Amino acid sequence: MPKIKIGVIGLGSIAQLVHLPNLAKLDNAEVVAVSEIKKNRLNTIADKFGISQRFSDYKEMLEKTELDAVIIATPTNTHKEIAIDCLNADKDVLVEKPLARTFSEAKAVVDVARKNKKKLMVGMNLRYRPDTMLLRSIVSSGEIGEPFYAKCGWVRRQSSEEKWFTKKEEAGGGVIIDLGIHLLDLALWLMNYPEINSVSCKTYQHNTKNVEDTAISFIKFKNDSLINLEVSWSMPTDKDHFFLSVFGTKGSFTLNPLHVYKRINDEILDLTPAQVDNSTTLFKKSYMNELKSFVGAVKGLNPVLSPGDEALERMKIIEAMYQSANKDQEIKL
Repeated sequence: MPKIKIGVIGLGSIAQLVHLPNLAKLDNAEVVAVSEIKKNRLNTIADKFGISQRFSDYKEMLEKTELDAVIIATPTNTHKEIAIDCLNADKDVLVEKPLARTFSEAKAVVDVARKNKKKLMVGMNLRYRPDTMLLRSIVSSGEIGEPFYAKCGWVRRQSSEEKWFTKKEEAGGGVIIDLGIHLLDLALWLMNYPEINSVSCKTYQHNTKNVEDTAISFIKFKNDSLINLEVSWSMPTDKDHFFLSVFGTKGSFTLNPLHVYKRINDEILDLTPAQVDNSTTLFKKSYMNELKSFVGAVKGLNPVLSPGDEALERMKIIEAMYQSANKDQEIKL
């Protein structure tokens, strides 16, 4: 079968460290063109990966190259315009998270994808970790019963040092948009997307001026389930701390490290797999699995696992978090 021809727009760290090296390992896809507004970065990275077709204007790339799909890895404030242009150019699209800065921007992109009947995927790589994919199958099989409570958190240093990353008008937000959106997506996915009732959120700006660097949120659902979510760039810690626990009516599981428990009669059985990769390996595999899934979706071999429609629902909750923090009150949805 012919290889899927991919163009990459934006050659920052995520493209350099994840997309370009991983795509180079795939037999069924190739990066045929790249676009980056910084000329020095464009030529340096294109030379490194042996990509001859390089453009400082992505619109020129869309006009002059034959592409099946595009990966967008630019600052968040550019996602809406670039994604819509790519979808209108008849390309399937993978956008790095978040899909956009706001719900209305995200909706505009999703509407164009629907209109043009193109695939729109959002980069939620935590879904593609081997351990989380296993947990999703455990939930779907009913092994832990009905999930009713998720507790999750991520404390780590700021993900990017680029100036736009801590400007609300460019990034859309701070640690909620950076880390919180990942955990929110993962928890919702593992709890089978219950219908939202309300959101409460408290944010702090200890080391930042324009965006939040710590956020603690409670999300209540109409079936009485609950998510407790905390994310921070500023909490003092000796190392990155990432955790997620989901409790069901018949059992529970945790990530980092992976444990699975099931209640049978009055006994708690440990169903944890005997061998699990370390967290670094799981993280690396998540990105490769994500790209394999995107290429498979473009080829029509599998559905889009993290589609724009679900990203739209996430953005609705994210906006409610910010609204709750600004008004210091619970927001009903």
